[in-house]
Amino acid sequence: MSGRTPTEHWDLVVVGAGPAGSATALGALAEDPGLRVLLLDRSEFPRDKSCGDGIAPHVLDALAPVGAADVVDGWSPLRDLELAHGDVSVAGPMRREVHVVPRRVLDARLVERAVAAGAVLRTHRATSLTRTGTPVVSGAVSADVVVGADGAHSFVRTALLGKRREPRAIAIRGYAPTTPEMAGRQVIRYGTRRQPSYAWAFDRGDGLANVGYGELLPGERSGGAPSRRLLLDQLEELVPGAARTGGDWRGHHLPLSTWRWDQPDGPVLLVGDAAGLVNPMTGEGIYYAVATGIAAGRTAARAVAAGRPADAGAEHRRVVRGILGSHLRHTWAASRLAQSPRIVDAGIRAAGRDRHAFDALVELGLGDGRIDARLAGGLVRSLVRPHRPDRDLPTTPTPRGGS
Repeated sequence: MSGRTPTEHWDLVVVGAGPAGSATALGALAEDPGLRVLLLDRSEFPRDKSCGDGIAPHVLDALAPVGAADVVDGWSPLRDLELAHGDVSVAGPMRREVHVVPRRVLDARLVERAVAAGAVLRTHRATSLTRTGTPVVSGAVSADVVVGADGAHSFVRTALLGKRREPRAIAIRGYAPTTPEMAGRQVIRYGTRRQPSYAWAFDRGDGLANVGYGELLPGERSGGAPSRRLLLDQLEELVPGAARTGGDWRGHHLPLSTWRWDQPDGPVLLVGDAAGLVNPMTGEGIYYAVATGIAAGRTAARAVAAGRPADAGAEHRRVVRGILGSHLRHTWAASRLAQSPRIVDAGIRAAGRDRHAFDALVELGLGDGRIDARLAGGLVRSLVRPHRPDRDLPTTPTPRGGS
């Protein structure tokens, strides 16, 4: 496509065909199977993507109504989780199982489902967005509604909202042989640097584990980003052997969610990382991508059917705030609290003493959780009384180490 090519028109153009973009197409075509949907992505699939590869059950809940919950088929579910900060730790079964599926597999499967539903996939690097009147992408393709699903460095987001300062994290990911300590579990170990900073090891179930380390980036006046060597050193310190035996390293930036979310009026919508929707506690973004993508697709299809594409932005804003608004406020508050190592320790201790607190922390980090009164009370008690004898601890999950 180029500026010299005659403009072609579609009902919906989605820029980016990762989980957010493919979910958008699936949502739109579930709403209206006859909708003309074009998916644009600069890469050919399958392709790798730097990510922790964790698929929370909420992702499958969202995909089930659009016929794509089978994207994790063939990959072993996990139930056990370890959370640790120094010698304070807790390990136990999560209420619902999760999957660890490489993005090379997951994204390709989602694209296949979208194409099977009727979307047209085209390899193209979008370069511009004209917003005057009907939106035009790359000077060549117009659409009633355009959805920006083009990731953390979204040009659609910049075209819509301008350049903005926002909290960001940096992470490095690789794959290492699964050790007995990692087998069958997700491991998250908090570090000592700028919080939230943690290393992870997620067993894929095929002999390899997704391993990595990430931390909050400093502000513009506080120095540069940590080096690749530093990130790998931190991973090795927190998960011994992971950096030494791992490979296939890929780094990436994450735009972290805050307490608010912006979606302007009009026919251009933002979803997933392009909307700045990444959990500020954990860096989890796939659930947000899928949930907001499906919502955007349905909203776009309805706006096109009604002949009112300009109403799509306001409706998408209303729907997403209904899905995630309260959760985003709670994760923002939790991420601010977690900048204190004492709060991190208190949260882990609370999870060890109360099954509800453990489940609530998992929900807050992976899905659609809130800080409820019981979790808040557990945090306060752990701050006031940081140590209690083992006989007071529940059978599951059981704390380990010196809590």
